Amino acid sequence: MVSRIAICKLSEMYAEPKMTLHPFKILIALVGLASALSVPVFAQVPKSAAEAKASFAPVVKLVAPSVVNVYAAGVEKGQRNPLFDDPIFRRFFGGDGLPAQERVRRSQGSGVIVDPSGLIVTNQHVIEGMTEIKIALSDKREFAAEIVLRDPRTDLAVLKMKGISRVPAIELGDSDGIEVGDLVLAIGNPFGVGQTVTQGIVSALARTQVGAADYQFFIQTDAAINPGNSGGALVDVNGRLVGINTAIFSQSGGSHGIGFAIPVNMIKVVVGSAQNGGKAVRRPWFGARLQAVTSDIADNLGLDRPVGALVSDVARSSPAAEAGIKAGDVILAIGKQAIDDNEAFGFRFATMPLGGSVDLSVRRQGKTFTASVKLIAAPETQPRDRQTIGGKWPLAGIVVATLSPALADELSLDPLSEGVVVMEVTRDSAVERIGLKKGDVLVSIDGEKVQTSRDVMALARVRQYYWKLVIRRDGELMTTNIGG
Repeated sequence: MVSRIAICKLSEMYAEPKMTLHPFKILIALVGLASALSVPVFAQVPKSAAEAKASFAPVVKLVAPSVVNVYAAGVEKGQRNPLFDDPIFRRFFGGDGLPAQERVRRSQGSGVIVDPSGLIVTNQHVIEGMTEIKIALSDKREFAAEIVLRDPRTDLAVLKMKGISRVPAIELGDSDGIEVGDLVLAIGNPFGVGQTVTQGIVSALARTQVGAADYQFFIQTDAAINPGNSGGALVDVNGRLVGINTAIFSQSGGSHGIGFAIPVNMIKVVVGSAQNGGKAVRRPWFGARLQAVTSDIADNLGLDRPVGALVSDVARSSPAAEAGIKAGDVILAIGKQAIDDNEAFGFRFATMPLGGSVDLSVRRQGKTFTASVKLIAAPETQPRDRQTIGGKWPLAGIVVATLSPALADELSLDPLSEGVVVMEVTRDSAVERIGLKKGDVLVSIDGEKVQTSRDVMALARVRQYYWKLVIRRDGELMTTNIGG
């Protein structure tokens, strides 16, 4: 429909006469005027037949075999009608219980081969909740695939093709080497129509208000990206991968020229973990709470403009604390990379390899100094001790665990989080109906602070009917009642 409207407008524009002079005479007049004013008519005239026939075809031929279509399916079980548990109902229908209702969910997207052994990177949201995955190559061959690694924090996943030993892999570029205005191609499977190539430019870098993943540092492009392009390739004119297409800004569901891609430098971290046999991505732990520097904060700190990441609190015994970082410090750079805001720091720090250290440029009380921060993973300071609450207790239907820096980092919680976190919530349970969800931190029950999952279990045994809960969600305390 959109294409037809556009074509009609162009046809009307050419069909309706707008001038009485002959077009050729007008062109001659314009050239003469431009010559008199010493103004070039064309920015650049092709100097050869080869330049006049310039095409992206060689780049597409190089890259297309490395971009695949991803088809995924999974079975979702619904809640069984309570009547099925009634013995009279079962007897009447001649059954001994009926299974829960099931429906098949399907998803389609794109992926990029990043290793000749058959490793493919795609978006986590393409294969989330799926159990069967099929890969279609550009030559129409199809292969089953298994999930090697999921990384919800970046919305990336790594797949491994089955039944094939060697495939063409794309060359990984450097997302720090691209600039606004660079030409790029987006390759994927929009709307399931098949492999499609669109062309545009890099419209912006380091977009942080997208909301598609924890690490907000996206490449923005005007190359047309539509549903089905998720997980597809964003490549430069040399055929190197610079990003994975992930999201669009759209009010209609179609492309409006604002698409977002995950930078390839983050993709390298995820792929590297999979290549090394990891089932999860291990990243450096900083151990401090950060916030953006506003104009008012910049004025108060003597900064000439609002840049950097402001440290608002530091976890005890964290790499930040050991490096001498304190609340009120402003981080201006990591290594040689300037930091515009807290999101930029999070991205830069997360792409650092574990081991060794990195130098930060820090401003404190008008002076700038260098702090060396160790690049270590978040520690598991105490056992998670997962506990499932069942029976007739008010919190029946959830799984809780004791927080540690490692678990807080895994769940994208505040780095200073302590206590008990909700790991799972059973569908249609009382706790789901009151709005409890994964990632909520239980602070207290009936006025008693809980620090471990065992504390919750102990209170459950003595308070079985009505609970007043205080939980922390997204940095805010909330109070709710459950039971009856």
